[in-house]
Amino acid sequence: MPNFKTLDDLSDLTGKRVLVRSDLNVPMHDGRVSDATRLEATAPTIRDLVAKGATVLVLAHFDRPKGKRVPEMSLKPVAPALATVLGRDVAFIDDCCGAGAEAAVAALPAGAVAVLENTRFHAGEEKNDPELAAAMARLGDLYVNDAFSCAHRAHASTEALARVLPAYAGRSMARELQALENALGNPQRPVAAVVGGAKVSTKLDVLTNLVGRVDHLIIGGGMANTFLAARGVNVGKSLCEHDLAETALAILDKAEAAGCTVHLPYDVVVAREFKANADNRVVNVHEVAADEMILDVGPAAVEALADALKICKTLVWNGPLGAFEIAPFDKATVALAQVAAALTEAGGLLSVAGGGDTVAALNHAGVAAKFSFVSTAGGAFLEWMEGKALPGVDALKA
Repeated sequence: MPNFKTLDDLSDLTGKRVLVRSDLNVPMHDGRVSDATRLEATAPTIRDLVAKGATVLVLAHFDRPKGKRVPEMSLKPVAPALATVLGRDVAFIDDCCGAGAEAAVAALPAGAVAVLENTRFHAGEEKNDPELAAAMARLGDLYVNDAFSCAHRAHASTEALARVLPAYAGRSMARELQALENALGNPQRPVAAVVGGAKVSTKLDVLTNLVGRVDHLIIGGGMANTFLAARGVNVGKSLCEHDLAETALAILDKAEAAGCTVHLPYDVVVAREFKANADNRVVNVHEVAADEMILDVGPAAVEALADALKICKTLVWNGPLGAFEIAPFDKATVALAQVAAALTEAGGLLSVAGGGDTVAALNHAGVAAKFSFVSTAGGAFLEWMEGKALPGVDALKA
């Protein structure tokens, strides 16, 4: 793992207390954890540290209490859920710093696991306050960050704390960083990127960064309409940011100068209303009627995109190609995702995907488990695709 110390750099931790920054911002229903995916993601790090003799203290935020104690945003209900995932007792400590927390930590038996209270109950957390980080540091001997999904934030528990204690990347963080390095840092070429979603405005920095980094840029979703309109195509009632036409053309010019091929659909699926199973037809992009909206990429374009993927070695995917939430406008996303999955399984393609809609789309296509790596991080994954430095990652660099 370049530039990062990982758990492999640690051996006997008997008598050591390790502060592990995890993402425990999990969905709750009636006061109970309703989806344990994030708990399962950090479990290997906790198990590994316990196996090396450490006492593990889990730091995390939950929701947005804005620096105040909000009982409904306590991490207390997460402790029993984490205990179930780990198959062992997990204690709960009512603060993440201060005399009370220090006494509670001192009373833990060696090798225990404890969840500390919501870091955002302290106003200094989101301000990256060094005094809060120092107070947290008094609880432990080492720091492990296992929360890539929070790494784009310079907060006390993600950035400042990593500069106070010896810092390491946890198993989940290390896997994520290695996958991202393989995808865009030092990838096997040719590299393709699929970028979809509703609006160009939300992915301007992503597109601008990618055209200089990838060989094939596949643009789908509502944002493809903006590029088509910029090229003079009448997109009817389609979702489209007409005011960004010049920006879209500038991105296309930058791509051409960089030798990046931009793929826009030349046939599309259109309908007069946005609803499931609405009457629809497949047309050439130049045949969209004034009262129609583009809701998916057409089958001929998907076939051409599949051919493009077959010559690529690496794929980065963020965002759906169409309105995948409603049938039949999920077809292009499902079809191309299945092609990517098949190429990955055959060993010819390294496929990395991320972002909330993307994970949902790949699960809908039934292929998420077949991709090389699927990141559950939203904002952090997007900022990485934008080429931005992630404070929580930079703080771990050796």
